[in-house]
Amino acid sequence: MGRRVILWRHGRTEWNVAGRVQGQTDIALDEVGRQQAVEAAARLASLAPARIVSSDLSRAADTAGALSERTGVPVELDPRLRELAFGAREGLTWRESWERFPTQMQAWADGDETQIEGAETHAQAGARLAAALREYLDELPLGETLVVVAHGAVLRTGILEFLGIPESSWRQFGGLSNCHWSVLEEARYQDWSQWRLSEWNTGSLPEPVMSDDETE
Repeated sequence: MGRRVILWRHGRTEWNVAGRVQGQTDIALDEVGRQQAVEAAARLASLAPARIVSSDLSRAADTAGALSERTGVPVELDPRLRELAFGAREGLTWRESWERFPTQMQAWADGDETQIEGAETHAQAGARLAAALREYLDELPLGETLVVVAHGAVLRTGILEFLGIPESSWRQFGGLSNCHWSVLEEARYQDWSQWRLSEWNTGSLPEPVMSDDETE
């Protein structure tokens, strides 16, 4: 029996509503975000996670805490799961970023993500989350479920890096909504296994695939 990973984005914050870039700035959940976490945790608890790991930023850790309260599984904090660092853009809206850093933002739009002071590239963020995920999976027993609680950009890029999808295709995958998740499931046959993306940006629980398109 294969393993499963739920990659869960934190609930809403005031900066999400205002359109401000959060990055690694530690912004707390707002009232709506806390309620989102409680409601999502009630659904995810039915999957009986064996392990819950989270970014150490409070908006993720508190989201993970709602699931821990439901399941009794402790939350393990890992700074490798923090959001992509946006450097000097953190705290700014999209418009403010362009007004303050027009040359650097144009370079970013053209594919050069190295021009904003203190910023991390999507590839760097994806690589660190994917590396952490591989370590956790090395320790996850067959048939068990791992929940990873983190942030929109690092989850999107980390999942795609983990699956080996070329960076040139990453922008074809939309972001994750607050308190939504993506699901990776392991297909196993004798000594062969493969990880597959079974759900993306969903608020529903995984269900078995019953289709002519199902493959071994």
